[in-house]
Amino acid sequence: MKYIRTNGFKKLFSLRRWGLGEEVMSFNGEENSESLKIVSHEVQEEEHSPRPTWKCFSYEELFDATIGFSAENMVGKGGYAEVYKGTLKDGEEIAVKRLTKTSRDERKEKEFLTEIGTIGHVHHPNVLSLVGCCTDNGLYLVFELSSRGSIASLLHDEKLPPVDWKTRHKIAVGTAHGLHYLHKGCKRRIIHRDIKASNILLTLDFEPQISDFGLAKWLPSQWTHHSIAPIEGTFGHLAPEYYLHGVVDEKTDVFAFGVFLLEVISGRKPVDSSHQSLHSWAKPILNKGEIEKLIDPRLEGDYDVTQLKRLAFAASLCIRASSTWRPIMSEVLEVMEDGEVDKERWKMPEEDEEQEEEFWGFEDLEYEYDSSFSMSLPDSIGSS
Repeated sequence: MKYIRTNGFKKLFSLRRWGLGEEVMSFNGEENSESLKIVSHEVQEEEHSPRPTWKCFSYEELFDATIGFSAENMVGKGGYAEVYKGTLKDGEEIAVKRLTKTSRDERKEKEFLTEIGTIGHVHHPNVLSLVGCCTDNGLYLVFELSSRGSIASLLHDEKLPPVDWKTRHKIAVGTAHGLHYLHKGCKRRIIHRDIKASNILLTLDFEPQISDFGLAKWLPSQWTHHSIAPIEGTFGHLAPEYYLHGVVDEKTDVFAFGVFLLEVISGRKPVDSSHQSLHSWAKPILNKGEIEKLIDPRLEGDYDVTQLKRLAFAASLCIRASSTWRPIMSEVLEVMEDGEVDKERWKMPEEDEEQEEEFWGFEDLEYEYDSSFSMSLPDSIGSS
């Protein structure tokens, strides 16, 4: 496998505005031809779908917009990237994700290019859109600035008032639609691998947008799953088959979405101070049908009971240890939005229920190892 070094990036993104697919495929440079063939294969669009366009920024534009990438404008930092807020000359507010100089190796550059190929063609109200990129004096991705930051900051910032139930329900349903789009609505299936509240941002009208595709993977239509090593993700969100065997498919995201639902309902963090995961805390409550014990006490009883039942049941299906008995996202949306819920349809055989017991609490143990396991930005692309 060859990797595109910085000079290759500059050739690749030499146009000010371009659509993914045609321009990449027409590149005839010899130095990086093999890598570019791979990129062109990944970012081709369906013939009848709109071809995305985004801008190739100059370093000076981003430098001026972020006031020299000042510390005051930094809104997120992860293992290999930093995120800065900024304002372009036309008044547009942006968030700039910069690959840190210490991470300028071939693997991280390849991941950067993969992230462009993954998110550059997505178009959905509940998925964060790419505005552009820059390859001068470093590697940069540019997004619209999410004015309300991440859902994690909204839920867990003690200085903010509790999020009302109507907003929580809107966030849950919107995120489900965004994830369903990634799994089924794209030309190629996208597995996000790091669905969590800090990676879901909010627009001014509280519309959720899935962000941070640094760990995302294409899943070709003829493949049932990826086998991945090393394991990357965030404690409290890892599906058993991924943590134990490195198996990744849509059901991996479904499990993480179930944890996210529980976080939205309860206001609790995915892992508490005693290292107990949210899903292992919630499972006994869900099994007993005592869903009122899940609700965030700060809501003081002000919530829609029918909606709570739907979201809680959807969460209970998503966090099942057996991926076979988890729903796909279209089925999750049916449970969350449509008519009467047919619980008998989702009833597991007794032997499968017994296997579920064996997996309870597996993430409570794994968390003891190294909390830096997450490679995602803590509050990526969100405004401070």
